[in-house]
Amino acid sequence: MFDIDELPAERQIDAMQSVFDVRGRVIVLTGGAGLLGAAYSHALSLAGAHVVVVDVDGDAAARVAAAVPGERALAVQADVSYPPDVARLVRETTAAFGRVNALVNNAALDPKFDVDHASANVEDFEHYPLSAWQQAIAVNLTAPFLCSQAFMPHLLVSGERGTIVNVASTYGLVAPDQRLYDNGDGQRGIKPPTYPVTKSGIIGLTRYLAAYYGSQGLRVNALVPGGVLAGHEAGFVQRYAERTPLGRMARRDEYSGALQFLLSDASSYMTGACLVVDGGWTAW
Repeated sequence: MFDIDELPAERQIDAMQSVFDVRGRVIVLTGGAGLLGAAYSHALSLAGAHVVVVDVDGDAAARVAAAVPGERALAVQADVSYPPDVARLVRETTAAFGRVNALVNNAALDPKFDVDHASANVEDFEHYPLSAWQQAIAVNLTAPFLCSQAFMPHLLVSGERGTIVNVASTYGLVAPDQRLYDNGDGQRGIKPPTYPVTKSGIIGLTRYLAAYYGSQGLRVNALVPGGVLAGHEAGFVQRYAERTPLGRMARRDEYSGALQFLLSDASSYMTGACLVVDGGWTAW
């Protein structure tokens, strides 16, 4: 990196814009076929990056990769909580592109509260199944550990450009407001313990890796999104909006700019940090 103010005046504008540049970078994105994953894939491709769209649903990953509007994308079917799949993911990525500049640990199990799942997620804490706990730990926390470990040799080769972004959640910072999931007609849902626990763990992993690898030029940060509109029932949307200073849920494209910032040289002096994009949810 360089000090922009040391450049001639006519070059400072171009230089300032270039720090957000991710053109040509190879970015591995887990959970790449999900609601936000597909939006991230689209935006990063438009920005000129080569995106490796990783998802347990291989057909969905292929559709997302085929539909990106910019640079070449690669679809890889993988269960990122399963070490042999992670090893294969590394092989396929490096065979296709020869390098890896960034890893976005985005894959997660997040219980749905949209109209189609209105009657789900009603187990009280004292009856929450151990099997559900173990599955969420595997996907939400063990998978980022495995992927970070497996890609680390390639990210360190990237030098100053090597970076990891772990996608956390506001529920990694504050407890769920369970009142959101009570629709008032006796059908009370809950946000289960697995989501805030694993997202808190992701923030801990972020800080650990940032401190461990900082001297080697690798940066590790967490993106902390709030809620995003995704077919929720109207009452939930209203309750969420009333709880949020900006008075609404996010559109699914409103996190992509923050992700690009964390992946680019614009955040070159950030590591171990949480970038909170939540409409003010955690401000009060």
